[in-house]
Amino acid sequence: MIGVDEVGRGAWAGPLLVVAVRQIGKLPDGLTDSKLLSKAQRERLQAKLLKCCDVGEGWVSAEEIDLLKLSQALRLGISRALKALNALPVEEIILDGSANYVDDKYVNASCQVKADRLVPIVSAASIHAKVARDKFMSNLAKHYPSYGFETHVGYGTKAHTEALAQNGVVSGVHRLSFKPVGILAGVAA
Repeated sequence: MIGVDEVGRGAWAGPLLVVAVRQIGKLPDGLTDSKLLSKAQRERLQAKLLKCCDVGEGWVSAEEIDLLKLSQALRLGISRALKALNALPVEEIILDGSANYVDDKYVNASCQVKADRLVPIVSAASIHAKVARDKFMSNLAKHYPSYGFETHVGYGTKAHTEALAQNGVVSGVHRLSFKPVGILAGVAA
């Protein structure tokens, strides 16, 4: 069985990351939705998951999200993650959520609301995705220190809004198709 989850869907900056995970050993205890775990818990679990799971990552840049819009960007991210995992068309795939963006060649794909909380292999995907994207955003913060990416990881917080108002939009990092960013950038969103 393959679990699929994403992180960064609603962020104003940074990539969308879709992760597909296949269990190859015993999963660790304590798996749940990454949002219910502390940063330290997520990082400990991810280290364990890398020993008992195969992982495929599907990164979609902010520019691709602006070009494709969110639903097509999700499709692209899922496609990339499953390809990176070398998923077989007959493998069972469970996605977190209610919309199935999996290519039709995967004949056993289904969606489950709150799968990231209820299905351990999807929880594993949720945790890996959150840790990997948070690390990406922390590294991005080193290049753009006045934006606070290491704390809000690209989401539309008050601090991020203030940083955008003071410093402007970072080309290739911010999603201009997201209305609040487009307004601050002075482009139609």
